[in-house]
Amino acid sequence: MHSLSRSVLKLLTSVGLAVLSATHASAAELNIAVSDIGAGNQPAGGGLVDVIHSQQRLEKALAAQGVTVKWHFFKGAAPLINEAFANGQLDMAYLGDLGSIVGTSAGLDTRVIAAAARGGNHYLAVAPGSPIHSVADLRGKRVGLFRGTAAQLSFAAALHSAGMTEKDLNVINLDFAAASAALGARQIDATWGGMNILALRERGQADVPFSTHSLGGAGELSGLVLVTGKLVNEHPQWVHALVEAQRQAASWAVQNHDAYIQLLAEQSGYSPALLRADLDASAPLADVVSPELDAAFVARLQADVNAARDARLIRHDIDVGQWLAPQFLQQTAP
Repeated sequence: MHSLSRSVLKLLTSVGLAVLSATHASAAELNIAVSDIGAGNQPAGGGLVDVIHSQQRLEKALAAQGVTVKWHFFKGAAPLINEAFANGQLDMAYLGDLGSIVGTSAGLDTRVIAAAARGGNHYLAVAPGSPIHSVADLRGKRVGLFRGTAAQLSFAAALHSAGMTEKDLNVINLDFAAASAALGARQIDATWGGMNILALRERGQADVPFSTHSLGGAGELSGLVLVTGKLVNEHPQWVHALVEAQRQAASWAVQNHDAYIQLLAEQSGYSPALLRADLDASAPLADVVSPELDAAFVARLQADVNAARDARLIRHDIDVGQWLAPQFLQQTAP
């Protein structure tokens, strides 16, 4: 009897271990990183990312495949996200153009499966009453710039439009919050950024002499939907669901313009009026949120790679054609 009990116990133990092993093998996670640009109490990535996150579109798209979605918002933006990619902690990211380019140039195995945004505006903030009115007026001035982010590449393009580079200025590496504070204290003459700049103007703390829009598009930003090469190879069905969710979120935003602005305001902490002003200075919303890797977007991405190389922000060139994975969008073509 004792021998039989030991045999049964052994059998039950082996069955239990098998069940645990099967449960662990079937547990699937998708870890997503986002650059947190929110000004409120909750994380926000801006644009369609906030629609996808707040409406749990990826969770719903992947539920049937038993995938758990985990979101990670990084205030440190691209450098921390690229580090997490390098450490194998991420499967996917919504990331600006420069951070994506720097990571890929450094050897990260990523693929661009869709556009997260295009035609994003950036603005120059100066103290009220400043004599700075044009790009040329920045020569020799102290400018706060968040290095390593899309803002740096954007600013390089804005300077290039006037035949200048960062060497013509005194650039100080500051994140957006620190740059705003430094401008208010007159420790810098100007700073370059996005919605944070419009917020300064709204509070009467800054003038905005020019933007990417007034410069004819020089310095416009793009956002990329990146996934690891491993995810593409091992779980193409997940990637298919991701791009389909991106396309559906874009369609919702275009069809529900006012609701889209209200959602962004709730997520980001910026006022609806501020967000509307930014969108009004952009291309039509359908173009801004389009996920398609069309010829215009690819040309812009190639130009960004070239600009990053020329500004010595990357050491190794990127084959954009090899970096793109357009097949998933093509499989879900409307």
